[in-house]
Amino acid sequence: MLPQTAQLPAIQGGQQVTVRVPATSANLGPGYDSLGLALTLHDTLTVESLDSGELLFELSGEGAESLPRDASHLVVRAMNAAFERLGYRHNGLKITAENVSPHGRGLGSSAAAVVAAVTAANALLPSGEQQDRNWILQLTSEMEGHPDNVAPAIFGGLALSWQDSDQYSSTCATVNDAVIPIVAVPDYELSTEAARALLPASVGHHAAAMNSGRAALLIHALTDKPELLLAGTEDFLHQSYRAEAMRPSAALIKALRQAGHAAVVSGAGPTVLVLANGEAEAADVLQFIDSFTAANTPDINWRVMKLAVDVEGAKVGVHRR
Repeated sequence: MLPQTAQLPAIQGGQQVTVRVPATSANLGPGYDSLGLALTLHDTLTVESLDSGELLFELSGEGAESLPRDASHLVVRAMNAAFERLGYRHNGLKITAENVSPHGRGLGSSAAAVVAAVTAANALLPSGEQQDRNWILQLTSEMEGHPDNVAPAIFGGLALSWQDSDQYSSTCATVNDAVIPIVAVPDYELSTEAARALLPASVGHHAAAMNSGRAALLIHALTDKPELLLAGTEDFLHQSYRAEAMRPSAALIKALRQAGHAAVVSGAGPTVLVLANGEAEAADVLQFIDSFTAANTPDINWRVMKLAVDVEGAKVGVHRR
């Protein structure tokens, strides 16, 4: 059992740490709760340790109008949990969050928050007591309930994650340079909890076998044969069950796939992710999305972004006095 927080040693005041964390897209079609891709869309968290006992919270960007600026914020809760797990406490914090990733859209905003928070807490410890990134993976996966978003946020690239009992693990693969991620982010939200509630308790053996084959093919397509991305992103486990909750996104995905583009639900949705093979297809995808959404969903504002794969994951900068 952990000691009472008040009895724990306090971290040193006057330190400042900045963590930059990429947005992530999980599942990637058939890789349900196991595959995740880091994207070049970054949130930045700066934390200064204080000796005043205060909690100061500055927040800008996505969620600035609705998110709390007190101890109930996910970043604060995750930092407190990390400090306690590490055997420390703080005497006050000044937190500055610059959010770029859309919230509630399936781009790993909560995973980015907990990864940034736990990484920052770890970096504020004395250097000899800091833990490695696998420790961060374990704690953040426990917080999120699964590793598919936190793993690429920590390590970057394409993360392949799995769970043995209560132990989470992940390994990374290098994505082929020809693969270009494009996201179409609608102006409506869908919570992960609501999306998960739509899934059946079990699926048939045939569907599971089909999905297993496509997941294996997807790894090959992403790393070596991007011309196989359309076949590799075919899903048999979750997307069809969630379609009713995100009809505009499901319609766009169907149209893109019929046109030969590897489109999937990003995470729990409703963002649409397309994995284009090269610049020419990326240009076609952008034009297709613009034309389709203008004609079929004129009442929805879509933010369409051509991104790249982030290969660095969470980056930390520390200033100690």
